[in-house]
Amino acid sequence: MPHMLILGQGYTASRLAARLRAEGWHITGVRRTADAEALAFDDESAVRAAIAQASHILSSVPPEGDADPVLIRYGAAIAAAPAIWTGYLSSTGVYGDAAGAWVDEATPVRLGRRAARARADAGWGALRPDMRRFRLPGIYGPGRSVLDRVREGRAHRIDLPDQVFSRAHVDDIVAGIAASLHRGPPGIYNLSDDLPCAQNRLVETACAMLGQPLPPLLTLEEARLSPMAQSFYAENRRVANGRAKRLLDWSPRYPTYREGLPACL
Repeated sequence: MPHMLILGQGYTASRLAARLRAEGWHITGVRRTADAEALAFDDESAVRAAIAQASHILSSVPPEGDADPVLIRYGAAIAAAPAIWTGYLSSTGVYGDAAGAWVDEATPVRLGRRAARARADAGWGALRPDMRRFRLPGIYGPGRSVLDRVREGRAHRIDLPDQVFSRAHVDDIVAGIAASLHRGPPGIYNLSDDLPCAQNRLVETACAMLGQPLPPLLTLEEARLSPMAQSFYAENRRVANGRAKRLLDWSPRYPTYREGLPACL
């Protein structure tokens, strides 16, 4: 039975774990505190034993401050592990602002605002020759989409007509990771949908689906967004997914938000 060790049990990794369990995999999770399905990150003896036993190892833990906590604490053990597959969930944010242009896996990484993520991405890439780095755009899915923000009155329309983003439904990301367990070489894969577009389009579509009025069109200053939300609008790029399609025989079930948002209801 294949044995996947997943460090970090966030939104995407939890859905991956559920899919693999349903397919007969043994899953060991690691999170901050132990529970019925996961080890505690600080339980070094247990985590190191799982690293030594797992056939597949995936980290979905983002950097904390300037460093990757998994690389610092367990990087050497993972590098020496007998696993046949290793992976890391990274971010398309490592490409920085492309002024709306397309980026792919050959696009140079920029330090800038995402310096810690870029360093973590590079660190994982250098750790093992069998490493897969999945660079992910904005992730949405059930319970985590613009539909929820519209319902809760938290959706914004920002007056930036030329701003575009890429995104992906969580189940398409899970499908891409799962495909890489059986095919495709190590390396970098962008897992994004086929239609980069303005965030306002999603807000308008969600309002129409829910029968809610459109929020007003605001400038960034008028919207008074959190620093994290403001940073979302500081970058403008389109993410190409052709490498994953070619090498993993993967294609998104929800190629645009038009298919993905109804699946979130």
